[in-house]
Amino acid sequence: MLNTQQYTGCNANSVFACTGELRVHLVIWCSSMIRFIAIEGIDGAGLSTQAGKLRDWLQKMGKRVLLTKEPTNGIIGGVIRSCLNKELKTNPLALQLLYTADRASHLDTEVEPAIKVGNIIVMDRYILSSLAYGSLDVPMTYLQQLNVQFRKPDVTFILDAHPKIALNRLKTSRWHSELFENEQKLTQVRQNYLSLRNYFAGTHILDANKTAEEIALDIQRALSSKL
Repeated sequence: MLNTQQYTGCNANSVFACTGELRVHLVIWCSSMIRFIAIEGIDGAGLSTQAGKLRDWLQKMGKRVLLTKEPTNGIIGGVIRSCLNKELKTNPLALQLLYTADRASHLDTEVEPAIKVGNIIVMDRYILSSLAYGSLDVPMTYLQQLNVQFRKPDVTFILDAHPKIALNRLKTSRWHSELFENEQKLTQVRQNYLSLRNYFAGTHILDANKTAEEIALDIQRALSSKL
């Protein structure tokens, strides 16, 4: 008689059992686990702060976590940052193609290998950032096609902050402004994020006008029943 046990992890596991000459191939469907959490929102909404707090909270729960961000610190990410800092001029389409190349490399060399060995990914900006910001100058449908083959996040948190509050935070945290950091652009980007609330399953919109501690608790409450 063949005994089986419950398996948890990704979509399905193949389990092989041998009894004498008999080989039984069991396909056991198992419950999905959260492996990829994306933190999204306008500049000044507190994404990096919340990504760090979430990493710390998950680690306290005994989870293996990779905290990462886009644009990355790699070569392509460095070019993107130079564009955002206005040190390098490029056109909007070229900038979005750079984001796509950076993301493809990031997923292949860092994110997917980390998931395979059991890490939960906490991503500071991901696909929704490309859509919300990039569509100011490039058609949304084109950006969606550029990103359609990439892994979808299991859970996405959109930190919804009022642009004036976000800009005030930025003024106290850095000495320079980046490409999209003015109230008019951030107002449109915020609306773009809200219009994308159903783009990925598992998306939560959180009030990011609250304190950092309050936002962190909101994220933890949303995840507690899913981990």
